[in-house]
Amino acid sequence: MIFGFNTDIKHENTVYHVQSEARESELLLQTQVFVRGRCIGKRAISYAEKAKSADFTDQQKEQILRDQHRMVLDSIRDGKLDSVLDKKDVEALAAIKELDVQLVNAGSVHNDKNLVMRLKVTESGSGVEGARLTVRFARPDAAPFYTQVLTDSGGTAEMKMEMEESALPDSSILVQASYSGRTATRKFQLKKVEA
Repeated sequence: MIFGFNTDIKHENTVYHVQSEARESELLLQTQVFVRGRCIGKRAISYAEKAKSADFTDQQKEQILRDQHRMVLDSIRDGKLDSVLDKKDVEALAAIKELDVQLVNAGSVHNDKNLVMRLKVTESGSGVEGARLTVRFARPDAAPFYTQVLTDSGGTAEMKMEMEESALPDSSILVQASYSGRTATRKFQLKKVEA
């Protein structure tokens, strides 16, 4: 079972996006913290030992992840985020093959009454073919809209939906890429570009 938690939390003048997920292929429960779409830190714990027990359930795994997610949120509220993030050096983190999701056309997503998003999924800088993108479009005054697309041989995918430009301000898009049992999530805030 794949599950996860996503929360936006503001502390002082910074909005943090906290994403927690079970990384099944690595037997890790990971929480990442993003500011303006950039990952600023992580906390991960292994559940490999617990997974050896026949009594270890998905519900227990979910509760451990929920507790970790809540602890990171509390540390942000208390202004002590650095105290709970993993202290791995940056080079070690860079060596891990991780997925990344980019919005290629960030400056021009609205065209001819359509929201057009060109997304790219990369692993260690190279495009990933066949990654599944789950996109959640949220507006303040409407129910969220979900869609899925697959990336092409260059790691890119295009998502298009009919929408008036006036609906874009204060809207957000959450994109989750899934590939080979791993996921990456990015949140994009939509704003009207002033001419």
